Amino acid sequence: MADKLQATEEQLSYAKLLDSGMKIGLLMLVITFTIYVFGISTPHVPVNDLPSYWKMPVKEYLAAANIHAGWSWLSEIGKGDFLNFIGIAFLSAVTIFCYIRIIPILFRKKDRVYAVLAIVEVLVLVLAASGILKGGGH
Repeated sequence: MADKLQATEEQLSYAKLLDSGMKIGLLMLVITFTIYVFGISTPHVPVNDLPSYWKMPVKEYLAAANIHAGWSWLSEIGKGDFLNFIGIAFLSAVTIFCYIRIIPILFRKKDRVYAVLAIVEVLVLVLAASGILKGGGH
């Protein structure tokens, strides 16, 4: 009879935080989208104007709507359409929080290789999210 596989402490810790983070992020998306849809917060781009932008490539849309790429959305956070980015950014960061959560567990277990890999993963994800590295089509 085969032994049952069991999750490790770090796997359970990661999964628990990921589950909570996903639920919080989803709630944030629902709340901010509701604020946007019901017009509680005025959008940067009026909803009625959106169809005229849909056919545009991203660069043309950004120029036509006077929107700057990257983290500049933070300066527009009071507008309904940018408010939605809060939940998106939070969900994007959940993986970083999960890795940070397991680093002390890995060090306590003297699993230094995985601890260092987790630290490197956090650094890579933070660097990628920072916008310091420019690449691709954006």
